[in-house]
This record gives sequence, C-alpha cells and structure tokens, in this order.
Amino acid sequence: MSGSESALPPPGLGRRLAAISYDTLLLTAILLFAAIPFVLLVHGAPATTPVRFLFQFYLLSIIALFYCGFWVHGGQTLGMRAWRLRLVRAGGGSVGWQQALLRFFAALLSWAALGAGFLWILVDRDRCAWHDRLSGTRLILLPKEN
Repeated sequence: MSGSESALPPPGLGRRLAAISYDTLLLTAILLFAAIPFVLLVHGAPATTPVRFLFQFYLLSIIALFYCGFWVHGGQTLGMRAWRLRLVRAGGGSVGWQQALLRFFAALLSWAALGAGFLWILVDRDRCAWHDRLSGTRLILLPKEN
C-alpha cells in the first residue's frame, strides 16, 4: 500500500452494504451454476442429512473462494470496485490467504450476530467492523478517478 493509500478514510456502513449487495447478485448467479453439477449428481435435491451437509459445505466453499480470491488478488470484489472500496492490512499492504480466510469466517460471525459486527462501525473510532478487527484488516475508500 502506498503512503497516500494509508491516509485514505474508511467507508461508511451504507457504502459497505451497497458493495455487499452488488456482490450478492453476482454470487447468487455463480451459486446457481455451481449447484447444477451437484444436483445432477444426486438426481435432484439432497435428500439425506449427510448429502445436504456436503452440499452446504460445497456452496460455502465457493462463497469463501469468491471473497478470498478477490481480496487476495487486488483487494477488491466487483462490488467493492464499483463502490471504490479496497481491503488492506491494518498496517498497510496486501492481504494474504490466511488473513482473507480469517476475515471471511469472522464476517460470518458478524452476520450471525444479527449484523451487530457490521453495525459496530457506527461506534468504532476507526470505523472497523468486528471482522476487520479480528483479522487485522480494514477497508479504505478510494478517491474518485477524474
């Protein structure tokens, strides 16, 4: 991360949620296509508990690869790019796979707590969510391009 990026402000909650909404649209399409081979393999909806668990794990793995892959390679998902957000290490620099996976699973905790982990940015002095704090990352708001 360059010296100028380290001084960039964190985004607000609305911008973060807008980026998540964009990513959710793309991810929904990816998951629909990713489900096709699995559904064909089991000849319809998974009927037994172990098969359902395997299917859910498969879909969760795809979601994790989606987010972590984008975060590690460029620091931005497509939604983040549209809303000028970039994920960086708290001390500056790019995020690696271990840190990205930690952030992903910590973000699941933020959602599981009825979104409290995301709402935390409204009271945090650095506008960091729980998953930012737990993973040692932060989002920055990139300047508009001319």
